[in-house]
Amino acid sequence: MMHKSSPSRKLFVVLNTIFLTATALVCILPFINQLAISFSHRGAVQANQVMFWPIGFNLGAYDFIMQGHAFMRALLVSLQRIAIGVPVNLLLIILTAYPLSKSKRQFRARNIFSWYFVVTILFSAGLIPMFMIVRFTGLLDSIWALVLPGALPVFSMLVVMNYMRSLPQELEEAAYVDGASHVRTLISVVLPVSTPTLATVTLFSFVAHWNSWFDGQIYMNRVENYPLQSYLQTMVINIEAFFRNATNISADLALLLGLINARTTAAAQMFLAMVPILLIYPFLQKYFTTGLVLGSVKG
Repeated sequence: MMHKSSPSRKLFVVLNTIFLTATALVCILPFINQLAISFSHRGAVQANQVMFWPIGFNLGAYDFIMQGHAFMRALLVSLQRIAIGVPVNLLLIILTAYPLSKSKRQFRARNIFSWYFVVTILFSAGLIPMFMIVRFTGLLDSIWALVLPGALPVFSMLVVMNYMRSLPQELEEAAYVDGASHVRTLISVVLPVSTPTLATVTLFSFVAHWNSWFDGQIYMNRVENYPLQSYLQTMVINIEAFFRNATNISADLALLLGLINARTTAAAQMFLAMVPILLIYPFLQKYFTTGLVLGSVKG
């Protein structure tokens, strides 16, 4: 049966569409501007002529960033960090969230552990104690210094715990009746219906590892051990000095320096760092939904 929309409803839809479109443009246009700058000639950028379309199109900024081994070495460190850090995060999140999702009758110490993790969110020992722990455990200048200090994201664990707690008890009880252990129930029953939440915390973990730069500069004494974001942050700070003191350079690099400047290089770095997020997000977006357990318990 068709229902006519009232004039006030139509007005609301129009105004809401205009508002959301304007908000989206405010968020997107600065990125388009930076992308155009990364492909533009240095003269046009210095004259502030570039808006949303490249002027004097060239790939000089990207060639400059990728030449040599520093960029690729930092990229490999970040990929190694992702390959180790994300699975470690997920494993500890699941192993912690599952028992904490049980009732107090099933897990008597649940409240003690729950408050313990909540306190870690509210209070932190600080940067110096954390650095001393990493130093005296021999993790400095190793990939584990980037992984182990944040191995258990407590916020993500609480998200997964609350989701598991909301699952119908009949699911686990049916598995227990069939003789399944807690491990078997977790693997065969709980995890398959927790896919949306696990996909969400996976994306959180991926973004956190990929965008982190501060820990790389703290825990790594050698530049060759920097992850990509730490390398790019250092390069952004020192790029002006490089362009001012660029002497004794090759002919190819001299040609590049005639096409680019610090602004074009910084814009190119930003987009190179965004590419992995842009590639992985569409694949996880489809899991950002709820209700997978609807209909899983038959009445």
